[in-house]
Amino acid sequence: MYHNITSNQSKSLGLTISIQKFEEQLKYLVDNKFTSYFVSELENKDVILKKSVVITFDDVTENQLYYALPLLKKYHIKATFFVPFSYMGQSDTWNDGSEKIMTIEQLKSLDSELIELGHHSFFHRKYVSLTSEEIQEDFDKSFALISKNNLIVYPALAYPYGNYPKKSNQKIAFFKILEKNKIKMAFRIGNRVNRFPFKHKFEIQRIDIKGQDNLFIFKLKLKFGKLRLF
Repeated sequence: MYHNITSNQSKSLGLTISIQKFEEQLKYLVDNKFTSYFVSELENKDVILKKSVVITFDDVTENQLYYALPLLKKYHIKATFFVPFSYMGQSDTWNDGSEKIMTIEQLKSLDSELIELGHHSFFHRKYVSLTSEEIQEDFDKSFALISKNNLIVYPALAYPYGNYPKKSNQKIAFFKILEKNKIKMAFRIGNRVNRFPFKHKFEIQRIDIKGQDNLFIFKLKLKFGKLRLF
């Protein structure tokens, strides 16, 4: 799971990773013969190769377009970009608003051989704080915008902040809403390596790659997930 890419190595921290580190990680995947998949490619598969990765980016910030895309192209690695639909062409105001979000035109220009789009909600709010009606409204607005702009978006969802209802009754009701909206898969954080086929299609874990991670830490995360020493 990635967010922002920067050309300034001194700012490689937290949700922002430097171009140099990102390229080093991609090169490691290629050199060690990992296969990259779109999220959508997993839907009808029963088996995948042991060395398999799904690269995901949240928020579709412009820095992903300028810095991540050329490197994904260079190393022929696929990625799924999760879109917070109401913010297209604006900025990430749920953070500090310093990062521009791609426009509809920019999203449409992405190479479909390398990038597919998924859902990151409409308003980028924590699902646990919303009523069932508000969650459905969020989906309705997303689907309306997708339809109006002829965007091609695979029905997979990355939870904003990795947040979703976890209490039993609330979780059941929430997952029913996902089913109603024909969401195929949904992604939390979790920081553990997944086993395929997925046991819980709405609780697929992602490994949070941080800007301060060196290549050694990346290798450990790739194999074990996030260990306590990190």
